[in-house]
Amino acid sequence: MTASSRHSLSEEDRVAVALFALTALLIIASRWFSPSFGTWQHAMAVLVLSSFTMVVAFGQQMVVLTRGLDLSVASVMTLGGILTFGWVGADPKALAWGVMTVVLITGLVGTVNGVGVALLKIPPFIMTLATGIILYSAMLGITHGAPRGTASPMLSALFTSRVLGVPPIIHLMIVMTIFGSLLQRRTVFGRRVFAVGTNPQAAHLAGLPVRAVTICCYTISGLAAGFAGTLMVGYSAGATLTMGEAYLIPSIAAVVIGGTSILGGRGQYLGAVAGAVLLTTFSTIIRAIGIAEGWRIIIYGALILVTLILLQTDVYAWFARRQAALAPGAVPQSHGKRTRT
Repeated sequence: MTASSRHSLSEEDRVAVALFALTALLIIASRWFSPSFGTWQHAMAVLVLSSFTMVVAFGQQMVVLTRGLDLSVASVMTLGGILTFGWVGADPKALAWGVMTVVLITGLVGTVNGVGVALLKIPPFIMTLATGIILYSAMLGITHGAPRGTASPMLSALFTSRVLGVPPIIHLMIVMTIFGSLLQRRTVFGRRVFAVGTNPQAAHLAGLPVRAVTICCYTISGLAAGFAGTLMVGYSAGATLTMGEAYLIPSIAAVVIGGTSILGGRGQYLGAVAGAVLLTTFSTIIRAIGIAEGWRIIIYGALILVTLILLQTDVYAWFARRQAALAPGAVPQSHGKRTRT
């Protein structure tokens, strides 16, 4: 293996770079729709708005990597927001233990999903959908449709203050992106997740704890969705029963568009982050044009379908091979028969 091949970008990396480049072009071109678009402030606003999708997509991707799907993230995110709004309040001393308690509770909901899928063998679609419905109904009954509480000023400061010229939430998302990427690619647990998603039977025969890994991934999804709900309280200074609904489809779309295989075993978090930023950019442009919310959902669905078709036909793989062939110092690959060495 040559030095150039060792340091060349992987297929997933190239997809993420392509998505970031497309996002940059869209932000620049969006100035045609509104004079306030295409500016540094617009780019910062896109990153802030995409932070919620990034967080939810992290947990969603962990589940998808194991061939699952979490349809309860909307309700879990709402649960995290309502609990934060009601428990933390304006007391800075309650922020640390309050947020930790909220996230642990939502993580427990994710664990219930994982147990249902891994141990009870309930299909992920059915298990997570049922959990989401039960959670929403419970919250509706307890709050009577009007959650009460106070937003924490310290949470709001993540979006309103500036550190090195940008909102602190952006710094937090950078840290989370690094953490998520390292967790997936540089830890034993991350390698086990990919092994389980690639072939659960082979992973079981190899002695890997398939059930435990699956449960952990659903737990992470619950933790991430609950944390996103906490952040949403800081951004919106309140909580509603519908605060998580807008992030179910984008969390799935960001994961799939980012190059994660819906069949499990392939993908990376950086791609999901790029997908989240791209979708948020699309969303801001759609709102500027004046397209109705329903059409935005249709566009998300179309993007998912197109991406699945691209993945199915291995267009992403072709793109990666093509870019690798054009890279400086690349060694041309023979398309003939392989010879033994």
